[in-house]
Amino acid sequence: MLNINAFFVGLLFGLGLIVSGMTNPVKVIGFLDLAGAWDPSLAFVMGGAILIGSGGFALAKKRQRSLLGAPMHLPTSTKLDKRLLLGSLAFGVGWGIAGFCPGPAIVSAAAGQPKAWIFVAAMLSGMALYSMLEQRKK
Repeated sequence: MLNINAFFVGLLFGLGLIVSGMTNPVKVIGFLDLAGAWDPSLAFVMGGAILIGSGGFALAKKRQRSLLGAPMHLPTSTKLDKRLLLGSLAFGVGWGIAGFCPGPAIVSAAAGQPKAWIFVAAMLSGMALYSMLEQRKK
């Protein structure tokens, strides 16, 4: 039952990304181009996501289990460290260069966009490299 619900929630999320324009790298780069032909429309998408997400997190903090019965696993750390800041920087640079972030890239790759496949391959390679480096530390 959890997998079926996860599938439909993921499908709804993917459709939302398509409808909002988040899967269009040109639109995303236009939003990030503050000095040029700035397109503010994605600010409304982000604002809506923050509003809904804030409400969802406020409700989730009060619960021990999800609505489907799974245990809640919310982040507990509030520390800003070098790893978080460098990861955020890498995410932002990648988003600005490619016009994709992970969710929209996966949706775009599934829709057959060749640039998205390149991005997803690079993203998975980076994740694998990170995992290997973390294993070496142990």
